[in-house]
Amino acid sequence: MEQKNISFSYLEYDSMDELSPSDRELLEHAKNAVDSAYAPYSQYKVGAAVRMGNGKIITGNNQENMAFPSGLCAERVALFAAASTNPGIAVKAIAITAKSLQFPVEKPVPPCGSCRQAIIEYEMLSHEKIRIILMGETGKVLTIEGMDALLPLAFKEEGLKK
Repeated sequence: MEQKNISFSYLEYDSMDELSPSDRELLEHAKNAVDSAYAPYSQYKVGAAVRMGNGKIITGNNQENMAFPSGLCAERVALFAAASTNPGIAVKAIAITAKSLQFPVEKPVPPCGSCRQAIIEYEMLSHEKIRIILMGETGKVLTIEGMDALLPLAFKEEGLKK
């Protein structure tokens, strides 16, 4: 037996003011998308913005449904909209943020497991890492280069494409 460890690196910024103009713009789009989220049950609104290889920015937000789990996370709404309106164009980056109507969201908001798997799929499709930008309502911002960091040992069965 051999013990192995998995670790990853990320950049932490004190605020979004420290980001590059491109990352700051994408995060602003995600913050704007939060406001139109449909979250009457959780009161937890999430916004996501995807930057495509052609420069277009596509946004999404969480859409809840009384018949749980029929809703969809902001990240997948944005990714699926981006892929359906920009076929064949790689996803370069995704920014994710959230706010709650019940408490302040003070830490960066990472994608759930299902969304992590969806992001991995788009990385596999384009053969490129996707930059991930995470923030809460205020405070620190994290940037991560590629989903392998957030979803090590991801399901990537190439045999399914046959």
